[in-house]
Amino acid sequence: MKKLLSLLMFFLLSSFPLFSQVEVKKTTALKIDESIKIDGSLDEPAWDRAPEAGDFIQFQPQRGEQSRVNTRVKILYDERFIYFGFICRDPQPEKIVSRVAKRDAQVQVDDSVYVLVDTYHDRRNSYFFATNPLGTQRDGKITENGRTTDITWDGIWKSAGQRTDFGWTAEIAVDLSCLKYKPGKNQTWGLSLGRIVPRLLESSFWTGPLESGHKVSQFGDLKGLDLKKTEKKARIIPHIISKAEQGKKTEVSVGLDLRYAFNQMVSGNFTINPDFATVEADEERINLTRFELFLPEKRNFFLEEAEIYRQRIRLFYSRRISDIYGGVKVYGKAGGYEFAAMSTQTKEDELASLDSANYTVFRLKRNIMESSTLGFIAANKLVNGISRGTTGIDTSLYFTDKFKFTGQFALSYGDNVRDIAFFLRPSYDSATFHIHLRYTQLGEDFADNANEVGFIRDDNRRELDSAIAKTFWLKKGAFDRIQYESNYNIYWGIDRNLRSWKIDQELTFDLRNKFSL
Repeated sequence: MKKLLSLLMFFLLSSFPLFSQVEVKKTTALKIDESIKIDGSLDEPAWDRAPEAGDFIQFQPQRGEQSRVNTRVKILYDERFIYFGFICRDPQPEKIVSRVAKRDAQVQVDDSVYVLVDTYHDRRNSYFFATNPLGTQRDGKITENGRTTDITWDGIWKSAGQRTDFGWTAEIAVDLSCLKYKPGKNQTWGLSLGRIVPRLLESSFWTGPLESGHKVSQFGDLKGLDLKKTEKKARIIPHIISKAEQGKKTEVSVGLDLRYAFNQMVSGNFTINPDFATVEADEERINLTRFELFLPEKRNFFLEEAEIYRQRIRLFYSRRISDIYGGVKVYGKAGGYEFAAMSTQTKEDELASLDSANYTVFRLKRNIMESSTLGFIAANKLVNGISRGTTGIDTSLYFTDKFKFTGQFALSYGDNVRDIAFFLRPSYDSATFHIHLRYTQLGEDFADNANEVGFIRDDNRRELDSAIAKTFWLKKGAFDRIQYESNYNIYWGIDRNLRSWKIDQELTFDLRNKFSL
């Protein structure tokens, strides 16, 4: 095993050059003074003056070929909003598909358009916004050069679409206050623009033949942005909750949420006795395994900027934190660093026999090379003078735009017991081919303390998993696409006793009539 991993690392480190230089597409945003009505029609005079971005290139099915439908995009901005206007031509407008759905629905099953903006221009992270001809909205954040996507983030933006005799049009207006960016004159953002035509199985992008639709390092440039430094803004949200029952004394609860933007790059949150009464309840699930169920976070205080804490070996899991008296947190970026910190104090729970506890977490990430990162995390639970928690380092290294190495090392501590966990994963990714090999090890006692602040489903584990996948796009015959995928997983206990193994094989045929086998 050690020889195999060493050979793979040597292969990745020594056999390939760094990123090849590819021409970056550019477009310019036009600054305006007049107002824009978001109705999907693009009939204001300002749209006629704006430069166009076009010549979309297929990502699939025929990667690198010109899109079979014509798409043009214009970009405007003012002191408050940045506007994107899409003109989507279609030779068969009667076959355009769209549906009304709740926010963050899968709009890619409809005719839809996408805007992705890398506001820091760090070639690693971006916001994305998507809509269809009915104005249905989907938004979120992309991090680690497309490796992770977070749709729990909800920005402040408007969208609308209209069908026309030549296809359809759409307008998107994003409130600049919901974005973090560097102010100043002649700023440049990373930009990707996309369109999906489901009946053609086509997705195309303005930025050209991407390796992945979300690969931020391959975005184009949006120039001409004169962005003013915003004033420090505070938003205070007080709340009062009363509870009255017959024969009992009326209970009154008072709380406060404070959100403060120190500047466009750093913000903080402070809460006292937060109101979680309106939080959506967890979906009921039946667990027939010996493993704990993972429950998604739904409380706004913990949701905002939560993506920075996400790791494969999850050393911080905010659902461990029960009802709180209060909490404070900060998030920001500066000089190639991304950082976040949070501290909360939980309430006592007599029914569950839980004492009040302090939870603290700190996360730091450093951008290196073209699209790589190094990270550090520490999370601690302090109750009755006893600390238990986790700490660790992680990395995501791109040796080329296709070859990548990810890894993590973690330590859990408490009750005079310490244990370690780690994983190593070299991989190759292109538009039509993927292969990876990953080795993971979690010590016998790692979860005992780690699960006080994190989420470890199973420890006492030595695991080896691999996958290989290949996609064939066919230009002739009855098939549009053939996909093959093979997954292999085996794991042992630390004592080397075999616990489980599994092999999955899958072969998929997509016919031109849209049926799949």
